[in-house]
Amino acid sequence: MSPSSRTRQIFSNCFESNLVSSSSSSSNFHLMSLNSSSSSSRAEPIESGSTVDSDGDSDCYTSQYLRQGDREFEQKNKKFFEFNEQSNTWVEVELPYDLFSCINGACKVAYSIQESITKTREGGEGVGVSVKKDTPGKKESSSYGFLPVRRRISLRKMSEVSVWVTGESGSIYERFWNGLRWVIAPHELPLIAGYAVSVFMINQTILALSEAGQLYQMQLTEDSQPIWAEFVPEFDRATSRETVQLASGVISNDRERMYFCTKNGQLLELLGDDHPRWTNHGRPPGANVTAITDAASVRPGLLFTVSGAGDLYEYDQTTKPPWKKHIHQQGSVGEYSLASFKACIIHSLIGDHSVSLFLLTKNGELIERRMHQRKWKWVVHGNPKGHRLTSITCIQQDETNENPNSLFVTTAAGFVFEYHIQKYPGNSQNRDLEEMKWQNHNHPPYAKAATGKSGLQLQLGRMIFPLDDGRLAELHLSSLGGEKLGPNPPVSTRRKSSIKYVWSLLDAPETEGWNAEYCTEQSGPTNCILGTKDETGEIPVSRWRKDSKTQHYYLSPEADSNPNPGDQDYNVIPDKWEIKKLFRLRLMQEEKSFFLITENNVIFEYLNTENTWFWLRHEHSTGIEGAVGNYNGSLFVVDEDGSLLIRERSSSDLTWINCTALRRGKQVIAGPPWDGALGQAPRAKPEDSIFFIGKNGRLLQFTVALRKFKWKDCRNPPGVKIASIVDQEGFRGNIVFVVGQNGRLFQYNKVTELWHQHYQSQHLVLSRLPGTAMRSSMSSSKGSLFILSEDGGLVEYKWSSMEGWNWIEHGSPDTTVVLVGAPGPCFGGNELFLIGSDGNVYLRYLDRGEWKWRDCGFPYTAYKETDEEDVIDRNCDPKVSNTRPIPFSEDSVIFELRDGRLGEMRRVEVGNWMWSRIIGTPSSLCVTNFWASWAM
Repeated sequence: MSPSSRTRQIFSNCFESNLVSSSSSSSNFHLMSLNSSSSSSRAEPIESGSTVDSDGDSDCYTSQYLRQGDREFEQKNKKFFEFNEQSNTWVEVELPYDLFSCINGACKVAYSIQESITKTREGGEGVGVSVKKDTPGKKESSSYGFLPVRRRISLRKMSEVSVWVTGESGSIYERFWNGLRWVIAPHELPLIAGYAVSVFMINQTILALSEAGQLYQMQLTEDSQPIWAEFVPEFDRATSRETVQLASGVISNDRERMYFCTKNGQLLELLGDDHPRWTNHGRPPGANVTAITDAASVRPGLLFTVSGAGDLYEYDQTTKPPWKKHIHQQGSVGEYSLASFKACIIHSLIGDHSVSLFLLTKNGELIERRMHQRKWKWVVHGNPKGHRLTSITCIQQDETNENPNSLFVTTAAGFVFEYHIQKYPGNSQNRDLEEMKWQNHNHPPYAKAATGKSGLQLQLGRMIFPLDDGRLAELHLSSLGGEKLGPNPPVSTRRKSSIKYVWSLLDAPETEGWNAEYCTEQSGPTNCILGTKDETGEIPVSRWRKDSKTQHYYLSPEADSNPNPGDQDYNVIPDKWEIKKLFRLRLMQEEKSFFLITENNVIFEYLNTENTWFWLRHEHSTGIEGAVGNYNGSLFVVDEDGSLLIRERSSSDLTWINCTALRRGKQVIAGPPWDGALGQAPRAKPEDSIFFIGKNGRLLQFTVALRKFKWKDCRNPPGVKIASIVDQEGFRGNIVFVVGQNGRLFQYNKVTELWHQHYQSQHLVLSRLPGTAMRSSMSSSKGSLFILSEDGGLVEYKWSSMEGWNWIEHGSPDTTVVLVGAPGPCFGGNELFLIGSDGNVYLRYLDRGEWKWRDCGFPYTAYKETDEEDVIDRNCDPKVSNTRPIPFSEDSVIFELRDGRLGEMRRVEVGNWMWSRIIGTPSSLCVTNFWASWAM
């Protein structure tokens, strides 16, 4: 099709889209943004270099431009439109779609927008389409979905036995070999410091950098306890503290100096730690510093940096001028804009005095800056076909290896490749030999390597990589690594046909949503400093993992197909009974206050004031369907229209807040079953949220911390709508467990925003009811999720560090009874309440390691059959309804009876509970001597 027949103005269908212009010296393309605030919906061009902030539901992302000489922009949306001049309307174009560059009537294809399988998620970075530039020397665009960039992840090797990790959650933990096993030790920054992004060690002093750009130093108190103290850069009085915000840093080879680049693009140097000396080296003329690619590895005092425009600079304060720019010679390899990543340095690659810096371009290609015979030269190494490189992992070269020079690189799709460096690249005429330079190590099963994040070499033949889902993975030679092996003695990695690289998954702690337990100070294998075998003969953690079946499946967000053929039958919008029956009771304050939603949608609070109990009615213009959560003294309810409302106290006044009416507000049908653990003071965190289920079967996150209310759509597992929330962060921090409407168990990680499906046999179909979590101790990740099966039996999903995940079917207490309603609450990690179809309460409790049933019956009330004046008592039915009960204290639980009254049970001893009282309610038609007063 002739380029003159089409208007070359393309815009995305996303309102307030992040499209930007792309220009060069030879051509111009103007991409348009639709301004949704304009009544005429006219398209407005975006000024070069600007971006548009979009908080809409669509996944629109912008890659920032920085290069000044040749601006190149990457559009990251899925659909595009062209303007039809004849109809005066925008028409969606079919992909692939060619963009033409026309100069003096001569036109050629300069860009091609390709279809691609994508992975984008709210709040992250992704690629919706791949845009390839028709430039000589450029590789074919990636056909893989690109992963988001995990900005807080970093690895740092402190010694042969210690690796420090900053997770995407902003936490710091150490993976330490205690002589017997690898253990995990927490080193989190104080809450006021915010999130950590990297750690360093200089002269045996450990430093941590926060996301806000502040530096912290680990110190020991008088009782030898480590604490973090702020480490403020100090120059002179003219430099204010507020102006120094650090962005990243590197350590010199001798570990005596550190170099930082600031958020405003300056180069800083730190020498010493006891009496630190800071030096500000400024920035290159007309440029800035966004990354320090090498700190004095080539020779002492010589640094290499990359600017925001992607240019390479060297800094040597002993020369004049100190800054020198490395440029590309005209006609050699063209213009290559460098990415802001640390380089790998290899000495004597093509001669005794040669030095090679291996860097990455913004297009994802490997490029080398080589110095030989005092001359600098650019060498392009490219990338694997169909892959875009995002980070380099530098390794120690093994001279005994048949091919000692190699690098490991991570791609934007989460693959790890090994690049075998040839001394004279580009001379091979054999395409097969060219492809053999790139050895694909793929990624671990059901997980992918974190894009843009370098791994580290633990020792020869062993490397650790951060994964996109928050865990770690070790790539090691067979039999020379893995979770159960500590540092090995030096070995030769000479290639043999029987030796190959394999992956081992390494668990992460609960801060990242995983199951690794923190080490202890007690004597035993999990001791933080010295592991010793105890008398119990504890099985090593890694033993069960070697041959056990994987219990959770990584759900790739680019998969849009339905994983199970029968799932369509379950994908219906849940009925309102899920709110009315399950969320009629909600605890507000232990032993002080709880709420009741009546059958006629009126909300009451049972309140204790000055040792007097009374009912308080909370009026609202619309009927209330259920109470779906509470946080910091505020109650969250859903009205009959599906709107989420907050009932809160402000001084002596009571107010309502309509959360659905807020920006991007959603309608909900259900929420989490429980609100934290009794007896434990909640710890407020800046990411505190409550999760709900939307009317479309999606998981919705509502941020409540610091009253900065914000909605977020977390979507649902591919092809499966959500039926109920089993547990929110009670069993595992940062994890929301849900049951799909296909009866399968899934989890959502709010740190990585990833869905996983847990393994369960085909015959086990879960009910679409909430569950409850049982955890014996917050210091241990051991515990269980209890859910009802579709046929009314009790099912346990148990985790332990030695056995992993296991399903246990408890069945029902009697062959004539099935369990109804949601299970719970649980107490002490060994007692669980359930409601039978016969109206009795059943207790499932652990007695000396054995699970047992106990029939607790229901509250008994004598009927006055002969009293004609008290006929209304015939309405009394003391059997227990299937409304979800609530824990009222650490030894008390409240149930709703079938006649609308409430019954309370109290613990006598472990496994023995007794009915203590019946509480009359405003909605009950039954008149008894237990009637409590209530106020309007």
